[in-house]
Amino acid sequence: MSFPEYAQYDGLGLSHLVRRGEVSPAELVEEAILRIEKHNGKLNAIVFKAYEEARKTARGKLPQGPFHGVPFLIKDIGMEVAGWPMTNGSALLKDYVSANDAELTQRYRASGVVLVGKTNTPEFGIPGTTEGRHLGNCHNPWNTEHSSGGSSGGAAAAVAAGIVPLAHASDGLGSIRIPAAQCGLFGMKPTQWRNPGGPLDGGRAHGLVVDHVVTRTVRDSAAMLDWTGYPEDNAPYAPAPKVRPYTDEIQTPPGRLRIAFTTETITGTSLHPDVQATVEEAVTLLGELGHHVFERKSLGVDLRLLYRAQGMVSGGMAVAGYEEWAERMHRPLDESTLEWLALAGYRAAQKLTARDVGWGLSTIRNIGRQILALWREFDVLLLPVTITPPPPLGHLDPSNVPAREFNRRQGQVFGLTPIANLTGQPAMSVPLGMSGTKLPIGMMFMGRYGDEATLFRLAAQLEAARPWIDRKPPIWN
Repeated sequence: MSFPEYAQYDGLGLSHLVRRGEVSPAELVEEAILRIEKHNGKLNAIVFKAYEEARKTARGKLPQGPFHGVPFLIKDIGMEVAGWPMTNGSALLKDYVSANDAELTQRYRASGVVLVGKTNTPEFGIPGTTEGRHLGNCHNPWNTEHSSGGSSGGAAAAVAAGIVPLAHASDGLGSIRIPAAQCGLFGMKPTQWRNPGGPLDGGRAHGLVVDHVVTRTVRDSAAMLDWTGYPEDNAPYAPAPKVRPYTDEIQTPPGRLRIAFTTETITGTSLHPDVQATVEEAVTLLGELGHHVFERKSLGVDLRLLYRAQGMVSGGMAVAGYEEWAERMHRPLDESTLEWLALAGYRAAQKLTARDVGWGLSTIRNIGRQILALWREFDVLLLPVTITPPPPLGHLDPSNVPAREFNRRQGQVFGLTPIANLTGQPAMSVPLGMSGTKLPIGMMFMGRYGDEATLFRLAAQLEAARPWIDRKPPIWN
């Protein structure tokens, strides 16, 4: 039976239809497969297809979780799925197959989703675009000549194109929020440790990397984080407690929030006019909704020093991670296994000293405390996810753009998303704008440490005031 209305529903909506017997999980899987085959040739969003496994799973007994029977995709980096390849976007991991499910994969399965495949990601998730030699470039469904963001660009492109209603994503310096912004989706980066890393999370950049999903609706994001975001019994850390389910929070008005906004950038680059206009429209909307909104010209912290410290910590982690994979795969670390961006970073990081990495850790902690203290003045911080709309593919090509130029261009495109990773705070991208060339623009809202609740309340209010669910890209359904 064909179900052409498939893409009109979010994940919870599809699960509701399954529970009512109006459609079966097997039929939903076939609809997802149909759309992969229809669109993926233009998008290159899905890089591993597990059709027969998905069909078998859908015909079997599925858990009665909130997403019972809903097709779902896993990002091809750092997330093990038993029997599936995991490349991290790199030739270094070619032919690697996971022996077991990661802890979070198990929780996704328990939510009732049916895993259909894996999504595109750049090498080791480094750039904010999903371009690379090993898996190829991912194209934005709003305009296939433009980037879908990174490093969860494959996940965002698949959801934006109606292939699945939600998909796994991860965020180390903005990799949930940037693709969500560039593909017109909702993307919540949870508080550090909210979702589990599992016992093999040593390579997750000292806690900077977090996992969640990209979605078309706020409620899907809330429901999945309710399902997956509880402590591991054997973890040496635990997330900040929450008062009640996030699905209850989105039913609760946020009240009158104190919302600060800034257009500060790390390089001093001015916002693109369309992004600036979206900031101004968001400020106006927030005022109309009753919030107290005021501008901060600057966060008042040394962002360049913070980013330098992050580079040293991430560099040290990268050396350890690359060398561990090289030993496991019995491969060298050179041009045959790493693309130039990762290889240049690896070679530079090899020169770091123990003092450099220690200084980086302490500096992140000290400046992070300065940033966290700002929330004494306000409840939420608003800032653009990116400085520009989605750039053309090739503008940030990690295989061909020279290193110095690549870094210069990154500074002209990306905003201050990394600070939420460095402090551990929750932050979300909300699709509030469109460029003059019909490309999505996202606004980032950061909350207090552990306070996804306020962000979800605000997100639900914004979604009701300026609905985005009916905005569809040219590649759709």
